[in-house]
Amino acid sequence: MTDLSKARILMIATDGFENDELFKPRQALIEAGATVTLASIKTDEIQGEKAGEKADKIKPDMTIDDVDTEDYDALVLPGGVGNPDTMRMQERATDIITEFMDDDKIVAAICHAPWLLAEADVIDGRELTSWPSIRTDLENAGATVVDKQVVVDGNLITSRNPDDIPAFNEAIMKALSEELTAA
Repeated sequence: MTDLSKARILMIATDGFENDELFKPRQALIEAGATVTLASIKTDEIQGEKAGEKADKIKPDMTIDDVDTEDYDALVLPGGVGNPDTMRMQERATDIITEFMDDDKIVAAICHAPWLLAEADVIDGRELTSWPSIRTDLENAGATVVDKQVVVDGNLITSRNPDDIPAFNEAIMKALSEELTAA
């Protein structure tokens, strides 16, 4: 297993996140030794969904307003429909994404989460994948969209859906390992 004990990961999410897309990458990163911080719009518990039904809740560690991107090595964005749709309307959420991209830090987004990347205007000329229903939005934001389990374009990692989580996690771990080794 990869030792990511020096890795500091930020996840941002709110109500309507896809349960497995938050919990499975989070657990894999924690098991690899990473410190994972969850930020949201507020610090009240947020509600996940699975197949359109309410699922697990989790209490965020901080609000997005309290995030200093300098404190983190990577950003992980879980999908779901409601989560990224709400988050993309939060100026601080899109600023966080822009800061990570400007600093060439790892940004990993799955399912509907690339909506946030489009809103932050950071995907023009990039190759990525996503849930099928948002691909036109991504193309309109200048991205080249492909249908693959995982797409790595420099510091940007994207996947399509919960079935892709193993490949998504593997790509995140590999990128973090390479980044920490180079540091």
